[in-house]
Amino acid sequence: MKIYVIGIGLIGGSMALDIKSLHPEATIYGIDTNEIHLAEALALGVIDAAATFDDLAAADFVIVSVPVDVALAVLPKVLDHIGENTIVFEVGSTKTPICEAVVNHPRRRNFIATHPIAGTEFSGPSAAIRGLFEGKTNIICEVEKTTFKLQEKALELFKSMGMRIRYMDPKSHDKHIAYVSHLSHISAFMLGKTVIDKEKDEQDIFDMAGSGFESTVRLAKSSPAMWTPIFKQNKKQVVKGLEEYISNLSNFKELLENDNYDAIFNEMQGVNRIREILNGMNSKK
Repeated sequence: MKIYVIGIGLIGGSMALDIKSLHPEATIYGIDTNEIHLAEALALGVIDAAATFDDLAAADFVIVSVPVDVALAVLPKVLDHIGENTIVFEVGSTKTPICEAVVNHPRRRNFIATHPIAGTEFSGPSAAIRGLFEGKTNIICEVEKTTFKLQEKALELFKSMGMRIRYMDPKSHDKHIAYVSHLSHISAFMLGKTVIDKEKDEQDIFDMAGSGFESTVRLAKSSPAMWTPIFKQNKKQVVKGLEEYISNLSNFKELLENDNYDAIFNEMQGVNRIREILNGMNSKK
């Protein structure tokens, strides 16, 4: 089995490690414009060898795990170079622009649009970890546009990694992910900014920061090079989510200004049911 990973970071690298564990006979090739990442991935054993686009005709699988703006250019190029029996999947956090980029490509049937809901705040080959996808959901869009035998090939691989499969159209995916992922990252970035701006005068803030603050702003350590294109591609849905979020923040501020603590209590108590929702989700994994 020949696996080609384009963009050897957290997701692509973690997939490579899982495939190595599941298929010791497989050879993992890496393609990356960052020569330092290539060397690091080789040194860490994430990949077995470096490759180029010209080698893709021999691929069984091609994993495209680059920033979503780069994927718009890379994906058609990948499809230009693959063989008849190659399955290509892209793992980014937006799906509508990605699907539109290849809608008329002659090899569209060799592509499956995916989004594994897994990750950490770290990036690069050293961030790759085995078992990252165990129990995680993998969203698949427009599965009907992929040749059935290649669908089966991809789904078998995803399931062997421990992923649960969920089918969704690209627009619904982008709408929902704006709330549960994109908005979360913006919140972390802006909370971090608020504290950093204040810290210029009050070093004690960081001296007092505990695990609650650390867990809340954890996502603020995520790569801006990855997240800026995501916000750009999903701008409409992200802006809508921000409007609703800002409205809730403004309402909370108004309640506090008016000493309406009963309403504040009720607001927080109502939101406590998120615990039941998340517990229900975890029980299904």
